Amino acid sequence: MKSNKFFEMTNDELNIKLTELKEELFNLRFKHRAGQLENANQLNVCKKDIARVMTIIRQRQLGISAEPAAKTAKKAK
Repeated sequence: MKSNKFFEMTNDELNIKLTELKEELFNLRFKHRAGQLENANQLNVCKKDIARVMTIIRQRQLGISAEPAAKTAKKAK
């Protein structure tokens, strides 16, 4: 399932990812209108990723799901 990678992110990381995805969608739309986009399916994938991120953010605001614990540094052996 693709959305698992988003559930593992913290709220701050999700907000950053949302900003990046919105910028990517803007660029994809621009390329599509200019006729430079080879794979139009990229637009749909980007839109769905934005929806996934926004859903997870909203679930956490409502208390439906919890933010993952802080990532700890891996110990060197």
